[in-house]
Amino acid sequence: MEIFQFDFMLRALAGGLLVGIICPIIGLFITLRRMSMIADALSHVCLSGVAAGLLMGTQPVLAASAFALGGSLLIEGLRDKYKYYSELAIAIILSAGVALGAILIGLGNGFNGSFMSYLFGSIVLVTIEDIYVIAVIGLPVLLLTIFFIKELFSITFDEETARVSGLPVKLINVGFTALTALTIAVSMRIVGILLVSSLMVLPVAVAMQLAKSFRGTLVAAVVTGEAAVIIGLLCSFYLDLPPGGAIVMTLVIMLILVLVLNSRRAVFRLSN
Repeated sequence: MEIFQFDFMLRALAGGLLVGIICPIIGLFITLRRMSMIADALSHVCLSGVAAGLLMGTQPVLAASAFALGGSLLIEGLRDKYKYYSELAIAIILSAGVALGAILIGLGNGFNGSFMSYLFGSIVLVTIEDIYVIAVIGLPVLLLTIFFIKELFSITFDEETARVSGLPVKLINVGFTALTALTIAVSMRIVGILLVSSLMVLPVAVAMQLAKSFRGTLVAAVVTGEAAVIIGLLCSFYLDLPPGGAIVMTLVIMLILVLVLNSRRAVFRLSN
């Protein structure tokens, strides 16, 4: 195929396939824990990190990872201060991330076109250095999530019972928020800062319509995420579209199709 003759497309596919696995797995846990907004908050912190990285001349993905990690620790610290209003911690960090990003972008005089590629993703500007960073950060995130999946499952569905049974709930919560932050940081190069939370939540929304068990939902979410990444990148290449927008619109169309099919199936069952 013509598409595989271009090195930039191979790099985009390699990075896309990796984030297409990690994002739905992390997304399933944050959805079940009703913390979907944390992805938006940390992605806005990543915006500040990218701006800081460009200003200082460092690797923007690494700078965004450092900022996102800091943001995740602040969220966990603020959740302790506002135990009965934990969503307030997410709103505070989101506001701080947007404000700091606006200041840094102003200091950089808006930067150039490369900054826009971090907002909506780019298949052309993904470098081999980006792929190394995605792999070095993304693979440990994936392995740690799989290794601690039983603990995360226990805390997600019954935190009090998990605490009584001796699990270090606080430590695991901090670790999970940090993994979420790193997932967002490494995914933004493919999907873009403004759309990365969609790649975490929409595959889960599709999977919840298809599967009934936790394991089934997890597998369906990963398959949906991978399919959306491949279809989105192909559309981006052949139709000259931003990859982030193409991937997320693919997920939206998949969700609509699943909802319509499920509705028709329910009507058919009632009529019989």
